[in-house]
This record gives sequence, structure tokens and C-alpha cells, in this order.
Amino acid sequence: MSSREETRNLETIPVGSLGIIPLEGCKNLGEKVNEYLVKWRTQRESEHKESLAFAGYQRDSYLLNAKVPRFGSGEAKGMILESVRGTDLYLLVDVANYSLTYSLCGHENHMSPDDHYQDLKRIIAAVGGKARRITVIMPFLYESRQHKRTARESLDCALALQEMVRMGVDNIITFDAHDPRVQNAIPLHGFETVQPTYQFIKGLLKNVKGLELDPTHMMVVSPDEGGMSRAIYVANVLGLDMGMFYKRRDFTKIVDGRNPIVAHEFLGTDVSGKDVILIDDMISSGDSVLEVATELKKRNANRIFIFSTFGLFTNGLQKFDDAYENGLISRVLTTNLIYQTPELLSKEWYINCDLSKYIAYLIDTLNHDVSISDLLNPSERIQNIVQRYKNNEDLNQ
Repeated sequence: MSSREETRNLETIPVGSLGIIPLEGCKNLGEKVNEYLVKWRTQRESEHKESLAFAGYQRDSYLLNAKVPRFGSGEAKGMILESVRGTDLYLLVDVANYSLTYSLCGHENHMSPDDHYQDLKRIIAAVGGKARRITVIMPFLYESRQHKRTARESLDCALALQEMVRMGVDNIITFDAHDPRVQNAIPLHGFETVQPTYQFIKGLLKNVKGLELDPTHMMVVSPDEGGMSRAIYVANVLGLDMGMFYKRRDFTKIVDGRNPIVAHEFLGTDVSGKDVILIDDMISSGDSVLEVATELKKRNANRIFIFSTFGLFTNGLQKFDDAYENGLISRVLTTNLIYQTPELLSKEWYINCDLSKYIAYLIDTLNHDVSISDLLNPSERIQNIVQRYKNNEDLNQ
């Protein structure tokens, strides 16, 4: 058992019997999370094990059987196939999993974020208010890119949060929300946006040798002003300098609905000869992050490592293959919080950061109604792993 697991004081009475429902697009992640929980709870010796409050505490699986069958017309219904009465229920959903399909009047339809979100609501509706508490773990926050209003337009993310709360959801846990201020839409309910910084740093240190973690040899860069807080945190915990790019736009023209970018301007100390951590919340097409990498190379940066919570790669992987071949980038790190193609997992330049253990910690702790604040601030764990790296210790232990 890991040292952190032993130090977690989870002697409190659980909120309710633990139940996890991963929706179809999140099955793999849900199964990994379940394995950790089964293992920990089998090992955990609790003096209260026999008490009624701990009934069903140790089980072979915490996954509950649910499904969303569809009619030939594409309509669907949520079904829960075992009792959820009184359970502390955790629903896992990946709205970015486009690999799933369903039949729509004989045509094969790929599931969009809207389809996944609708399926989540169907399962919540099927629970029918019988669970003791419902927590939605939605790593990629639905419609989070439409988070603020700049014209006469919809505020989709805020609407979705309010809709979930009205349906009886108590807590929403997401990862690296595009703008965490969307939580202002539901000020009286639980909303956590979790940063996977520790997993990124661990992934980099495990896979790349010879890194010198000091301001002379390394720095952190944000590709735009929106991601500054992420870059500042990484720079602070690693003791590095940071820089930022901002986009200079031509506001006299509109091309494809937006003002075209004239140049990427850089603010920060000299990057010449330094390894650079380029950190962002998502890689969509990948154009902007590769443009920034090109600008860094023009300024004589050494190796470039890209940290991005969500690797959407909406335009495919070819441009990243080319960038790697040309020495533009060294590694790209994204998480398994959203669907990853087998092609992506096979790439030499790709490092996969597994978040299933972290989600299991969050669920285990919340089920006992214990504070998760230490899990949300990983600075101590980051310092430990950096020190072990500097001491040439095995990071797999």
C-alpha cells in the first residue's frame, strides 16, 4: 500500500454505500478507479467493519449496472439495473469520447458532447432522487469553451451546471476547467476543478533523463494569457522562471469569424539554451501550441515539452509527427481523462498520464466526508518526486 494511502485517516462513517456508474464512454477509466478502491478497502483494517454504518464497505466491485439503450429513431432511455437507494453515487462521464456510435434511422452516428451529456441526464433521471448523494465526475467540462458571453450568444456551460444541480446533483468534479469562474453559475453547490500538475511532472521525470530543474536550464511558458495561472503554479513549485505569449491581432479585419493573429509576442526572460515546459489546458487542433513551439525555437530554446490536460487532436496527429521529426517538440503529455486513440498511445513522442488512481483517492475520501484539500494541492508530493529524481531514485516505486 502506498504511503499516502496509509496516512489517509478514513475512519469516519461513509456518507452511504459507495456506488460508481461510469457511462459507456468512460468505462475504461471507471474500471481502473474501481480496481484501486476494491484493493484499498480490502486492505484497510477498520475497527468499525462489523457495524451497520459500514455495511457493504468491502465489496468485489463498486460499479453499478446501468445502460442507455437506443431506439431505431436515435431516441434513448437511461436504465439502472440494480438498487441505488441510499447510495453515495459517483457518475463518470467523458463528453469528448467521439469513438462511440449509435444507429440513427440506419445511419451510423458518432456520439457528440451533446449526446454524452444527454445520456448523463438520463442516468440521473433514472436514479429518481433515490441516491443519498450524487457526484458527477466530468473530467472535460461540457461546453466549457463556451464559458463567457462576448456577443448575443448562449452561455452553455453555465446552463448545463444549473441543469445538473436542478436534477439533484450535489457535487461536480472536473479537471482543469477552461475558466473556473463558470462555478459562479452554481454558487451554493460543490464544484471542484482539479489540476493534474503532479501527474504531468511525474510523467516527465519518469520518461526523460538528464533534466536540470533549475532556472538556468529550464523554464515554464504559457502559450496565452488565459493559461497564466497554470504556468505560474508549475514555475513556483519547480522553482523556475516563467514566460508568456500573447496574440497580437488585427482588429480591422475579420477572417472566419475572428480577428486574424498578426504575431505571437513573448514576455519573459531569455529562453536561449533552456528546456521549456509549455503548459495549456487542451490541445484541440494543435495549431496554436505548435506555432508557439516554433516561436520558442526561433529564440533558441532547447527541448520543448508540452503539458496539456486534454489531448483532443481534432485534426489528427500528422502535424505532431512532423514537429517531432523536425526536432520542434520533444514530448507531448496528456491525460487519460478523455478518449485516447490507439494511434496516439503508440506514438514515440507521447507520454500518457494516468489519473485513475487520483480519481480513486478523491472518491474514497469524499465517500467518508473527509476534506480533499490536501489532494487538491499537490505541492508536497511534487517536491518529493523532484527530490527523488535529483537523487537518481527509481520513480516507479
